[in-house]
Amino acid sequence: MKKKILFLFIVLTLTLSACAPADNKDVPAITATPGSMAANNPEDAHMMEPITAPNVQPATESIGGQPLKFRVENGAKIFELTTKAVEWKILEGVKVTAYTYNGTVPGPLIHVTAGDQVRIIVKNDLPEPTTIHWHGVEVPNAMDGVPGVTQDPIQPGETFTYEFIAKPAGTFMYHSHFDGDVQVGAGLYAPFIINPKEPEANPPAVDKPLMLSEWRIKDGNTYAAMPASGMEPNYFTINGKAFPSTEMITVKKGERVRLRLMAIGQFIHPMHLHGMPFKIVATDGHPVPAAAQLTKDTISIAPGERYDIEFTATELGQWMLHCHILHHTTNDNVEPGGLMLMINVVE
Repeated sequence: MKKKILFLFIVLTLTLSACAPADNKDVPAITATPGSMAANNPEDAHMMEPITAPNVQPATESIGGQPLKFRVENGAKIFELTTKAVEWKILEGVKVTAYTYNGTVPGPLIHVTAGDQVRIIVKNDLPEPTTIHWHGVEVPNAMDGVPGVTQDPIQPGETFTYEFIAKPAGTFMYHSHFDGDVQVGAGLYAPFIINPKEPEANPPAVDKPLMLSEWRIKDGNTYAAMPASGMEPNYFTINGKAFPSTEMITVKKGERVRLRLMAIGQFIHPMHLHGMPFKIVATDGHPVPAAAQLTKDTISIAPGERYDIEFTATELGQWMLHCHILHHTTNDNVEPGGLMLMINVVE
């Protein structure tokens, strides 16, 4: 038996030696490229192609996640969304081809009150079908946005109307559920906040939704970042911007701040606040009882999760909020960048 194993080993070694080049240092390293692992699978290859659309124009707005205006008809709040591709600037000198709601990343904030009748008219100006899922919102099954299950996909040029009663109160989001690992990564996501029927007796001075996501830019092309060989992200954004283009949040000393952290990409982000501890006051839109609220300075947010954190601005100065996977605080591998912003505490 041992002789047979030794013989096979010698044969294998001689075969490999015969096939190998004489000088290994002249052999180029094998590097995975977008689409190379999916060449034999058209569906996978599609996911790894650059994000494109005909006649993509620069975005006319520069800030995402702004409140969406509505009109009231027969007691219902009517919102209008258009999905379209734009050229979106995530950083000075760095632009992506983004799929968007109403031309911004994130799309506009839908802000309503629990019990509101909500009607959202969606027009699809993308070159491919799409749907919208209302992540965490309790909607009728027909409004859930799952293509081929609860609705037919919204085809290019078509319009679909979603309608439901807003519930429960809390922090939610909406995003594409068609070809999700491409369309969501390309920018089809936005915050959705439902206020409680009874207004807060003591609201925070600052109440800010922050959506965390990732991008891959290579040779001027935009790809959907995903955890697959050759498709790792090299840019990371908060509300569609990478540091130092992220928003600075200014608050007066002694004021209370609420940050609604939402992970919409495909990576976990442990978010760390310098200088001040915070309490976790809500998870996935649901309030945490005071007796169960943890006091922390770092919280890991997995894809799809939302955490409302609150802290009091006790110390003057600029304090960093950032992801503690430190590669995520780079721009194309250059630090500082990515998932960072400053909390500016003033007198």
